[in-house]
Amino acid sequence: MSKFSQPSMDSTVAPITEQNGQEETKAVSTARKPSKGGWNAAIFIIFVEMALRFSYYGLAGNLITYLTNDLHQSTSTAIKNINTWVGVSAIFPIFGAIVADSLLGRFKTILLSTTIYFIGMALLTVSVSVVPTHYREAVFFIALYILAVGEGGHKPCVQTFAADQFDEEKPEEKAAKSSFFNWWYLGIVVGASSAILVVIYIQDNLGWTAGIGILAGALGVALFIFLTGIKRYRKQGPVGSPFTMVAQVFVAATRKRRVVRTRQGCCICYETGGTDIEGQPRKRTLAATNQFRTVGIMVFDGVISVNMATFNGFLDKAMIIDVLDASSKTRNPWRLCSLNQVEEVKLVLRLLPIWLSCLMFTVVIVQTHTLFIKQGSTMTRSIGPNFQVPPASFQSLVGLTILFSIPLYERVFIPAARKITGHRTGITMLQRIGIGLFLSVVEMVVAALVESKRVSIAREHGLMDTPKATIPMSVWWILPQYMISGISDVFTVVGLQELFYDQMPESMRSMGAAAYISVTGLGSFFNTAIITVVQATTSGSGGILLGNNLNRAHVDYFYWILAALSALNFCVYLWAANGFVYKKVEGEKPQEGRELIGLR
Repeated sequence: MSKFSQPSMDSTVAPITEQNGQEETKAVSTARKPSKGGWNAAIFIIFVEMALRFSYYGLAGNLITYLTNDLHQSTSTAIKNINTWVGVSAIFPIFGAIVADSLLGRFKTILLSTTIYFIGMALLTVSVSVVPTHYREAVFFIALYILAVGEGGHKPCVQTFAADQFDEEKPEEKAAKSSFFNWWYLGIVVGASSAILVVIYIQDNLGWTAGIGILAGALGVALFIFLTGIKRYRKQGPVGSPFTMVAQVFVAATRKRRVVRTRQGCCICYETGGTDIEGQPRKRTLAATNQFRTVGIMVFDGVISVNMATFNGFLDKAMIIDVLDASSKTRNPWRLCSLNQVEEVKLVLRLLPIWLSCLMFTVVIVQTHTLFIKQGSTMTRSIGPNFQVPPASFQSLVGLTILFSIPLYERVFIPAARKITGHRTGITMLQRIGIGLFLSVVEMVVAALVESKRVSIAREHGLMDTPKATIPMSVWWILPQYMISGISDVFTVVGLQELFYDQMPESMRSMGAAAYISVTGLGSFFNTAIITVVQATTSGSGGILLGNNLNRAHVDYFYWILAALSALNFCVYLWAANGFVYKKVEGEKPQEGRELIGLR
């Protein structure tokens, strides 16, 4: 139960009850079934995600080839169409998270969205096989955006649903959850790499009908696996719109923006414990933080008090019990909020700068399945006398790098780093993300140097105006940029997944997953914007960047631009991460060796 007190030598104020006519739900932790959840449940969800990623990357990994070769789109148009689709697919999870948290719950949302995804893939199979040529492009893009809707419901829920199988109140399961994120990402990579190695080869050599048909079959398998484990899952019901809680804090703080003291001089609302909601894990009470405020808080007998003359924190004013609140028998949630509510809003606000400073990282990721493929398609790809490696298959190098890197990270890097830093996980989540961001700068520098070498060889052999000719340069020259991409993913992608799960309010974890995914979407749109700007800037010079002739498209210049922007972005990230404050929970000690402030 929440307690609202007004300490005073003369008088007290009776406890304020909730306004909505509903009693706070009693704890239901005793009703949980301990036999559910854990790795026995999470493993089913990991296999489901592997099948879904197999389907997604089997399509996205070679999409630029289909758009340019079969639908005859120009390179720049195809890249923009891919960026738009990837962007929309990554923005829709925000709406999927709202549906899951407010209406359906994560389990039902995953089931519904996976079904929609299967329908979209079936339509895509039809579009590349039996649909007449003059209607094919329209049907193809309709199917693509049906897939985007399915992604929107699946992506924000599936990882969160899997992580929810580990109970944070049990030390052994809490420890397992940290490793879970590494092995989760490893499962994704296995699914994606399998698709890139097998399905893309089938698409290039046997046809797109067979290739996409395999992807549709994989989705059917995913649905079957998900339903097989239905009795093992810990399922959580919807908790209501997360935006309502955020809005209440801002409205209450705005209403009291001019309040400087209460009737008795000092008093705020304090929630002594998290409120348990049926079907949800027990909520934990967040500790007060000094961020977004100017003074500390004094705690006396479970009641938080401050001197209102020096109380200037804007959000904290939502907790002030003024004369109107004190005289009311019911709490108006749009005037008076608990400490937990205010601290949860602070958690969201702290993540925003980190979220924004990771946009350039996803711009770099986009190059691995667009320009890197076009770059490799012009190079010598022969293995033996009769076999040529499909250019899109080189994306599997990212996956293979991750397959080797994650076990090394778990078994070698973490123990070694733990001895140096004292952190339980070796390095903090923000340090992990920062290392990956730095590597993305290195990746673009390496890609620019390799592309300069490729163009110089084309010039030496008089192939500058023969765009379809094979450059006498081994495709293995692009191996380093793919490997660096894989290593940077191990650090930044997994770090972002863990950060946005761990640091979001418990009732907003689906939204946290959606926020992490939306970085990819906005990064794709940002990449399109950069291409548009550089093409408009260079169109009058006679040497337009990213034109159809890759030998004269100055792709190396584009890579240098991305390297410079990524370096600037890395500096912004360091500034944002250095001021970050990790979540603090009442009654919990900080993790061993873990500092509460940013990168330190």
